[in-house]
Amino acid sequence: MNKKRNFAIPIAFIGMMFFAIGFALGINSFLIPVLNGTLGVSSGESYLILAATFSTFIIFGYPASLVIGKIGYKRTMALSFLLFAIAFALFIPSARYESFALFLVASFMSGIGNTFLQASVNPYITILGPIESAARRISIMGICNKLAWPVAPVFLAFVIGKDTTDTLISDLYLPFYIIIGVFLLLGVISLMAPLPEVKAAGEDPDSAEESPYAASKTSIWQFPHLLLGVLALFLYVGVETVALGTLVDYATWLELPNASSYAWISPIGMVLGYICGIIFIPKYLSQANALMICAVLGIAGSILVVLTPADMSIWFIALIAIGCSLIWPAIWPLAMADLGKFTKTGSSLLVMAIAGGAIIPTAYGFLKDVVGAQNSYWIALPIFVYILYYGVSGYKIRTSVSK
Repeated sequence: MNKKRNFAIPIAFIGMMFFAIGFALGINSFLIPVLNGTLGVSSGESYLILAATFSTFIIFGYPASLVIGKIGYKRTMALSFLLFAIAFALFIPSARYESFALFLVASFMSGIGNTFLQASVNPYITILGPIESAARRISIMGICNKLAWPVAPVFLAFVIGKDTTDTLISDLYLPFYIIIGVFLLLGVISLMAPLPEVKAAGEDPDSAEESPYAASKTSIWQFPHLLLGVLALFLYVGVETVALGTLVDYATWLELPNASSYAWISPIGMVLGYICGIIFIPKYLSQANALMICAVLGIAGSILVVLTPADMSIWFIALIAIGCSLIWPAIWPLAMADLGKFTKTGSSLLVMAIAGGAIIPTAYGFLKDVVGAQNSYWIALPIFVYILYYGVSGYKIRTSVSK
């Protein structure tokens, strides 16, 4: 009981960091239609903002794990906020010179900060307590993260005093100055936070808890359940980013008033799913069963968004979002199970898989230029089908312990 109480303070601080991740990513959903409308770039080109942000995961995912190994989780978290502050400082000259190329550079820098923060907070919250209840803890983090996505465009619209359709590039200066100050403050808070260094069972070379399965392995590539999970996470992050990052743009395409207010649709759906995860996992629902249920909901949502009348279809993105909600919390513990001494390397692969947020939304953007915004949501269907496979049998695949 005392051990559970001791988890409360670290969980609160990590929740703050997950909120910061969501806020930084949510800024993109405001920038995409603004850049599309003011710089004259196409929809596909404007979604390169997301590609620049998420491509860093595949480049810096493994280096981030090396940094964690050298300086620990807490200092890496603080470093990530410094990187975020530098990135948002770069957005100011990007706006001043109205340079799309500079916006991509700033987004790439923001992605580096995001990579280092994700590489530290996700494995940290996964191994902070029992692996069987990891999905519950990650669900709590998910609520913090997803509620921050719509806060970002609403914050920008509030500070600027305009909707996306009326925002000029020059209007971005003040909100970015505020954001720089906040992220520097978060870096200081991270250094002072009472976060103990944690290790997974068997991760310490001197540990006696190493699982027999991991002990027989000589390479991270000998864990098929992890590798299939990396692909599932890659696809999932892509479809989740589509659900979260396209709402303002889709509402603008549908010519709905106050487009930025529609940014709440997906986060609310995800929060509902996360609440169910907190209540039902692991007492009433296993992490694998939660993954299967969410995949089925995502399949249904993908079909309904495309086939319903356009002015109604935007609301069915909430069903895709509910489907996305417990996929991240379920995949992480399922994929990281029994990794032992390969835990940090395995988590770095999972962090690299977040690069799916660069590929899938960009593909959506270019599809939008060809077939329109509504039909582009077909991209989500095969993704949820694969995730269903992973929840049914993919996570169970193990290589033989014997040589």
